[in-house]
Amino acid sequence: MLLKKTVNGIHGEVEMPYKLVCGLEVHAELKTKSKMFCACKNDPFGAKEPNIHTCPVCLGMPGALPVANRQAIEWTIKLGLALNCKINLFSKFDRKNYFYPDLPKGYQISQYDIPFCYDGYLDTAEGRVRIHRIHLEEDTAKLSHQEIDLLGDGKLEKATLIDFNRSSVPLVEIVTEADIVSATQAKEYGQKLRQIMRYLEIANCDMEKGGMRLEANISLRKEGHQELPDYKVECKNINCFKLLEAAIHFEIALQTEILQNGGKPVQETRGYNPNTGKTFSQRSKEDAADYRYFPDPDLPPIEFAAEEIEKIRASLPELPDQKMLRLVQTYNINQKVAKDLVINKQKADFFEKILALAQVEGLDCQKLVNNLLNKKIAFTFTDDARIILDQFKETSKNDSIDLKELDQIIQEVLKQNQDAVLKYKAGKTAVIGFLIGQVTRRLNKKIDPDLLRKELLIFLKKD
Repeated sequence: MLLKKTVNGIHGEVEMPYKLVCGLEVHAELKTKSKMFCACKNDPFGAKEPNIHTCPVCLGMPGALPVANRQAIEWTIKLGLALNCKINLFSKFDRKNYFYPDLPKGYQISQYDIPFCYDGYLDTAEGRVRIHRIHLEEDTAKLSHQEIDLLGDGKLEKATLIDFNRSSVPLVEIVTEADIVSATQAKEYGQKLRQIMRYLEIANCDMEKGGMRLEANISLRKEGHQELPDYKVECKNINCFKLLEAAIHFEIALQTEILQNGGKPVQETRGYNPNTGKTFSQRSKEDAADYRYFPDPDLPPIEFAAEEIEKIRASLPELPDQKMLRLVQTYNINQKVAKDLVINKQKADFFEKILALAQVEGLDCQKLVNNLLNKKIAFTFTDDARIILDQFKETSKNDSIDLKELDQIIQEVLKQNQDAVLKYKAGKTAVIGFLIGQVTRRLNKKIDPDLLRKELLIFLKKD
């Protein structure tokens, strides 16, 4: 029996006898002060002019010798520990050989068979995504395709300009196993990964600037089959989670059509055009052998003692999921609200200062957070916690209500709206919004929406 799924792709609705098999490669630039293998300033986005943060090393001049950035290595290991990875105590850098204008040496310093981190995982709502490896490499220069007056005669000609400010910026790459089963899960994984890197304060992950780039390896297999497909299509250089979802949906539709017509998708690298909503072919996909990896002779192997790794582990901050659970347990707030609070570290730290003070004073932390998130209390992230609590106390004076009065009104509303009650008991739970509105209008007072819903459900669930 075929499982029917709706896929927003090139041909609208398609019948899906296939399951998505997807892995992600995520590249993120580390925000060290200097570049990966030289002392040049690591500031590719803040530079006032092209090619000002350069030297013979990052320009690939003959005879220039690289020196590894220790902080970048330690931050990579820190990320690996945060993602439950095992750490190689012995590692090395390798040369990845290929020719492209943004790579002046003719090779990229990367890692091949012994990355710093391996065999980790990150949990999502749709299941665990295993992390195959995390390795460290140097970023390439930035290409800019423009029309310029090359000869000074007023005629514009197509040209490609190269900015080496980004060349040799430390670039961490996180590679998953093919565990991702939906575009939604791919998006969640990417968002959680970005959140963790920001909590660790190792990367800004400014996607619009190219500080974090996503690549999805996409293929399909028949429902009920477990073996991996013998092809994969790589959608490269995606800089937005929404576009990542769209690219995956399109590829699902495209590959489904090819397979159902008896063909096999070409193993290739593809881009995604947000204007057309389609992926497009870029080049055939290389294998590792094509890059002719070998250990970089200019960089010595790197060896860590177990004690050094444990020191890095001890420096890990409280991570988002850990913080969320602690906020729920400590301040008696619901998980949905806590998840919103930990979206970024600044927001989480700000709210916890307020919650800690509110708890000492015996205030309702859930109600306080609701008022702040619903903007019933105006605030900025620089406001003093004391001032915000005083505002909360003042607004709460108008929220007091007699539960007996509330319960009486609820009973009257339910009696007068029996049709709505029957619909609710028949499973049409959305009708509760109508009933809440009726009670609120009858009450003519401000009331905590959570309290109202709770009381209303008590009566609705009675026989």
